[in-house]
Amino acid sequence: MFLAARMCSVFSVFARCTFRGGVTIFLAGFLSVASAADREIDWLELMPAEDLNLLESMPEIVHEGDGPPMLPDEIMTGRVVPEMDGVSGKIPGFVVPLKTTEDMRILEFFLVPYYGACIHVPPPPPNQIIHVKYKEGFTLEALYDPVWVEGTLTVERTENDIAKSSYSVVAEKVERYQQ
Repeated sequence: MFLAARMCSVFSVFARCTFRGGVTIFLAGFLSVASAADREIDWLELMPAEDLNLLESMPEIVHEGDGPPMLPDEIMTGRVVPEMDGVSGKIPGFVVPLKTTEDMRILEFFLVPYYGACIHVPPPPPNQIIHVKYKEGFTLEALYDPVWVEGTLTVERTENDIAKSSYSVVAEKVERYQQ
């Protein structure tokens, strides 16, 4: 019964779930197997409600002077949505390479929701950056080409000189974005 309730919370983004005995347990189990790889994760699912509220009420960022525009500190805390830990699916985004091979295969990167994030300032909040490791590696023609990353999300903080991330994925598949 706990599993069925947990599955309902995972799929609550798509539909309202209510417990109705054995049928719900069967249906929740079927959905977890049938759609794990097909589940599209939306970037906003990675932001807790308090951060979404901050984002919606934030004034427009104006770039003045020589320094980079900055997001307010309260949105940069890296708060996470604990229910997203262990969620399998795929998410689209843009690549910020962190580790490559000599033949330019990308093995490790930050996945970000829009082109230029982390390269241009300010970087997105940490809960809008996913640290990805892909053992097999892949190549891109250009950094502005979006990709799909398939795998299981983990709540895990990563920090380096480029940015901080609140989530990570060991990718099962990385492929060019196609709808």
